[in-house]
Amino acid sequence: MDPRRLRYFLAVAEELHFGRAARRLNISQPPLSMQIRGLEKELGAALFVRDRRHVALTDAGRVLQAEAGRILPQLDQARTAVQRAGRGEVGRLAVGFITPVEYNLLPSLLAAFRRRYPSVLLTLREAMSDQQLNELESGILDVGLMTGPMDRPSIACQPVWRERMILAIPARHDLARSPSVSVRRLAEEPFIMFPRAIAPVLYDEVLQFCRRAGFSLKIVQEAAQSQTIISLVSAGIGLAILPASIRGLRRAGVAYRPIRERGPAVETVVAYKQDRPSRLVENFVQLAITCRGR
Repeated sequence: MDPRRLRYFLAVAEELHFGRAARRLNISQPPLSMQIRGLEKELGAALFVRDRRHVALTDAGRVLQAEAGRILPQLDQARTAVQRAGRGEVGRLAVGFITPVEYNLLPSLLAAFRRRYPSVLLTLREAMSDQQLNELESGILDVGLMTGPMDRPSIACQPVWRERMILAIPARHDLARSPSVSVRRLAEEPFIMFPRAIAPVLYDEVLQFCRRAGFSLKIVQEAAQSQTIISLVSAGIGLAILPASIRGLRRAGVAYRPIRERGPAVETVVAYKQDRPSRLVENFVQLAITCRGR
C-alpha cells in the first residue's frame, strides 16, 4: 500500500471534500480523485460515498482512517530513524583508549561527541595499543585511541595528538630536585619500561635516544599499564620515560620532570578497521581530528 495514497486518503477523510483536500495537498482535484479510486481498487472496497453535494466515509473507509492514523506516524518514525542512522547520529560505538589519552584528548573529545551525537551510546574500554589492534580486527572495538605509528594493513589511522616524553622519578631521588634532567644523567639509573610489543616504534626510539647519549637504558622491570609503572616509580623501583600528559596521574612519591634534550615524541592516533568505516566511526574520527587542535 502506497503511503502517499494513504496520506491523500486521510486528507479527504478529514476534509470530506475533494476540492478542499486537493488544496490542502497542493495538487489538483482530478489526480487526487484518481489516487483514491486506485486505492479503492487495490483494497477491493469503496472508501467514500459520493454525490454532487456530499462526501462521506463508508464503514471500510472509517476502518482505514483509524489504521492509517496509526501506520503513517510509524512510517515517519521509521524514516527518521533510518535517516539518523545513515548520518551516524544513533547507534552504539565501542571506543578503546590508552591511559595517557585520559589526560589530554579524551575528556574534550567525549564532551564534544556527546553534545553533537547525544543519541549514540558510547562504550569505553581502556586497553593497551596492541590489545586494541586485535579487538579492532575482531570487531570488539569500533575505534581506538592508541600509540602510533602502527603496521597493520587492515587498520587505518589518523594522528590526533603528539607530545614529548618526560621522566617519572621517585620523589626522594636526587634527580627530582632539578627542574629538568639531562639524558646523560640517566646512564646508571634503573628504569621501568613498557613491553616493546605494546608500541615497538616508540620503544625503539627511546632506546635509540639513550644510545645517542652514550649508554644503554638499564631496564629492571617491564609493566604494561601506565598506572602500574607510576606505582613502581613511587615504590622506588626505578625511573620511567612516559608521555608528558601522564602528569595528570597524580601519585604520592612521584615527581615528573622534563628531559633537557629534545627527545622522542609519542604520537596518539585514532584507528579503525579499513573495511568497516561506518558513518558512526567516520563522525568520531573527524571529531577526534578536530579536537586535536584545541
